Amino acid sequence: MSRRIGTAFAAMLAAVLVAGGPPAGAQTASDATLQETGPAQEAPAPDAPADLDPAAGQLGPDGGQPADRAATGGAQTLEDILRRQRGEKIDDSFRRQATGDPDAAMPPTDPLGTLGGASDADLYRALRYGSADVTVSSRGPGDNVLVQDSGIWWLEFRRGPLATWGGYGLLGVIGVLALFFLLRGRIRIDAGKSGITILRFTFIERFAHWLLAGSFLLLAFTGLITLFGRVGLIPLMGKEAYATLAVWSKWTHNNVSWAFMLGLLLVFLFWVLHNIPNKYDLKWMAKGGGIFNKSHPPAKKFNAGQKMIFWAVIVLGVSVSASGLSLLFPFELNLFAPTFDKLNAVGAPGWVGLQPLATDLAPHQEMQYAQLWHAVVGFAMMAVVLAHIYIGTIGMEGAFDAMGSGQVDRNWAVEHHNLWVEEVEKRQSGPDARPVPPAPAE
Repeated sequence: MSRRIGTAFAAMLAAVLVAGGPPAGAQTASDATLQETGPAQEAPAPDAPADLDPAAGQLGPDGGQPADRAATGGAQTLEDILRRQRGEKIDDSFRRQATGDPDAAMPPTDPLGTLGGASDADLYRALRYGSADVTVSSRGPGDNVLVQDSGIWWLEFRRGPLATWGGYGLLGVIGVLALFFLLRGRIRIDAGKSGITILRFTFIERFAHWLLAGSFLLLAFTGLITLFGRVGLIPLMGKEAYATLAVWSKWTHNNVSWAFMLGLLLVFLFWVLHNIPNKYDLKWMAKGGGIFNKSHPPAKKFNAGQKMIFWAVIVLGVSVSASGLSLLFPFELNLFAPTFDKLNAVGAPGWVGLQPLATDLAPHQEMQYAQLWHAVVGFAMMAVVLAHIYIGTIGMEGAFDAMGSGQVDRNWAVEHHNLWVEEVEKRQSGPDARPVPPAPAE
């Protein structure tokens, strides 16, 4: 027997090492805990109709009638277990209603008796499903919620689709940029460096840029540590070291966010007028910015590609800031309940076949939605910033000088922003200055 157990354990360990996770059918400690409390699909939406609410005991294996559990004395059946493993809803009234019956309980003197007619398991189920009579000294929102069953779906989504698709998405962006670099190479200054420089960005503009960029990089790294640390870092550095890193990451993330929001505001004020779309942007996009065919379409201070980066950073930055503030102040800033109410008013959930969204959200539920939105928008912003970093460093010769010293080579400026060079030199030389022609295409 011991030999067979050892062989089975060795097979499971090999599967973990090869697949990067537990083999099919195996449970981790956290999985076992979640299975004990029930999967995400068992927690009904707060405003779900009664005929669709498994908690009402109206949803059996056939989709409408209560499940027949006579063979198990009312306990869960094999079909319940299989349906839950498939991610399907089940009638969980056998759990929800098993919260203790003092009238039917054995006396406390009996070996199987319980004090008060409810065992620890009965009390836990009552707390989980919100039927326990809980009295707390504080009167804040959600203070009497001791076990939050609705958080299971959030945990499953966070460690499942969010981490999986977010991680693969970032790796995919890095892979695409690496492939593009191998095929296209670095975009060179066709005419070579002239030795003449033009001031592109002032000190205060560069300060705003680096304030935004530096704070975002810190936020991105600390956010990734928080999301992937249990899986990626604890095996490498141990729980004690990771605990210290996680605490400092959280502190950094919460406090550096203010620098990020200040940088976002400054960048918007400095450059919003230069990033209003114009007719030249259509020509730039029609030629792909000259990235693929090595042409140099006319552009002002910012071309269409830079404008797309700018507006993506502004829109995503405002969104991630709003959700971050909601996480910092969950009792004061509730974003999703009023948003869901407006979506319900126009019937938006029905457009994709969903029931009306819940609008009576406790603070912890607001935080769960805010955290997921915060992470999704953060992943999108990281993808945009990766592309921006690539083109501003190894992707294009002379581009980094704009945010390094603020001075760019004139030939670089003529090739990529000839209309802006014309405006600058006209201001310096007066109205008689000659127009700057666009750089010739190869």
